[in-house]
Amino acid sequence: MNKKILAAASAAAMSLAATAHAADTKPAAQTVKNVVLVHGGFVDGSGWQKVYKILKKDGFNVSIVQNPTTSLADDVATTKRVLAQQDGPVVLVGHSYGGAVITEAGTDPKVERLVYITAFAPDQGESVQTLIANPPPGAPVPPILPILPPVDGFLFLDRAKFAASFAGDVTPAEASFMADSQVPWGVQALSGAITVPAWKTKPSWYLVATEDHMIPPPAQRQMAQRAGAKISEAPGSHAIYVSKPEVVAKVIEQAAHGQK
Repeated sequence: MNKKILAAASAAAMSLAATAHAADTKPAAQTVKNVVLVHGGFVDGSGWQKVYKILKKDGFNVSIVQNPTTSLADDVATTKRVLAQQDGPVVLVGHSYGGAVITEAGTDPKVERLVYITAFAPDQGESVQTLIANPPPGAPVPPILPILPPVDGFLFLDRAKFAASFAGDVTPAEASFMADSQVPWGVQALSGAITVPAWKTKPSWYLVATEDHMIPPPAQRQMAQRAGAKISEAPGSHAIYVSKPEVVAKVIEQAAHGQK
């Protein structure tokens, strides 16, 4: 009788141990091989070239959205056309205003993860314009940006102040080229409001550029925390994706591998 009781107790203990082990063991996150990069205002997709080369070298399929920055709706539609071309799950990456674009476009079923590179991460009803004018509670008011008055509904940065505000750690030659090759940023893009924020249902990662003079680092942190993002920080300007592509690529690859 005692042997039967001991055997039953032993079996029960083994069963409980197996159950506990199964509960503690989480399935490994699937690596997402498709990466889609979305640029922000005043620039185009060519700024992603260095990040693109690193990701390609590491075996990722990389697409770059050339959004027109005419309106949020147009930019989301352009991004979704690129998403439709992907053959599987996607890591969707946005820089600056591109963060608003991925927040809206990221509800697409192909998007599995989001990455914000010193980017805006608006909530429902917010826009880049409202975040600049009325920062979320606890976030500082951004500095006065050297944005020139709109002409025909489009904005430019003052070329003479472009490097200091946007690209302080980029080589002078690169910063000069970026200033002289600016893409006009539509006022409707700036004011486009988010309907359903993708970060509320999709895991996200956020890189804070601690020397950014366009989006104050405390505002970046506040938006990242609100989105529940995995936060990384690195010294760099608003153009950190140009000046330190290896840092940016590392965060994107962490997201691709699901490393929280």
